Amino acid sequence: MADRSYRIAVLPGDGTGPEVVREGLKALEAAAAKTGFRYDLEHYDLGGDRYLKTGDILPDSILEELRGFDAIFLGAIGHPEVQPGILEKGLLLRLRFELDQYINLRPVKLYPNVDCPLKNKGPEEIDFVVVRENTEGLYSGMGGFQYKGTPQEVSTQIHMTTRFGAERAIRFAFDLTRKRNKDKQLHLVGKTNVLTFVHDTWWRAFNEVGEADYPDIRREYAHVDATVMWFVKNPEWFDVIVVENMFGDVITDLGAMIQGGMGIAAGGNLNPEGVSMFEPIGGSAPKYTGQDVICPLAAIAAVQMMLENLGEEDAGARIEKAIIEALGSGKIKSLSAGKMGMGTAEMGDLVAGLI
Repeated sequence: MADRSYRIAVLPGDGTGPEVVREGLKALEAAAAKTGFRYDLEHYDLGGDRYLKTGDILPDSILEELRGFDAIFLGAIGHPEVQPGILEKGLLLRLRFELDQYINLRPVKLYPNVDCPLKNKGPEEIDFVVVRENTEGLYSGMGGFQYKGTPQEVSTQIHMTTRFGAERAIRFAFDLTRKRNKDKQLHLVGKTNVLTFVHDTWWRAFNEVGEADYPDIRREYAHVDATVMWFVKNPEWFDVIVVENMFGDVITDLGAMIQGGMGIAAGGNLNPEGVSMFEPIGGSAPKYTGQDVICPLAAIAAVQMMLENLGEEDAGARIEKAIIEALGSGKIKSLSAGKMGMGTAEMGDLVAGLI
């Protein structure tokens, strides 16, 4: 029998991150008690407060330690006293790149009893997954300035795409489409009519891989601007989407809104051959820090994704069932901060009790 013991690194992070992480860990404890796996937690104080005190963002020694864990649970990164970009590049992007977490996985699923801003759309119409390539594109950091601070200033940001990087994301997406066994349809999202070089690489990889190895999966293509229209008008058209890094960053936030908001949206940064990191995607929300008003369901859903990724499918399913039951209980009035009808900790207790 496989060893069902896991080492999990916990990065509570900034703002309301520690608050929602606490509730996610309640769900983890309840799921472990029900299904019999064991786990050890190691907490790290990475984030804005540490940076302001010490100047450290992600020490090399901690990065090496993180490589040895089975999973990473992240609360949120973002501090109002730290200039934008410092923590995002020095911590989030560095973790993704150094740990080669080349897939950003974003389920977009509307649960019953969750308000959706789309008229006449419900859970049957909103159930798809976005597979975002997570280590290339405009976020790779290539580029720079010439004549900075002068009237002749030139700035460049280079969109770096490799066939290797595109193809491994595409293969992951095809495999996921086959495993979901829903519509067996995979959309490539890009901008082939304008960004003709990088998206030609994606286009050829998508069709060559699909034709050779996934003849059972129907291939579709959509420009990114059309995709955001269809997310609003016809979200039921989508099953699985594969997309490059920046466009994926944009469309997944729209996906979060149509599934009910940042309070329910979770994501995973995956290295299928290494350590992966799971997080609520709503950010640190510093103005709500310490008020017990932030929705923890996204963090709890991130734990669900983490357990599924570790092979604990039963535990993940129990957490999802508990989230759905909590939403159907009538006790949760809203997923918006301060309007939930109960506090952060109370909602975490509700879900843990249902598990």
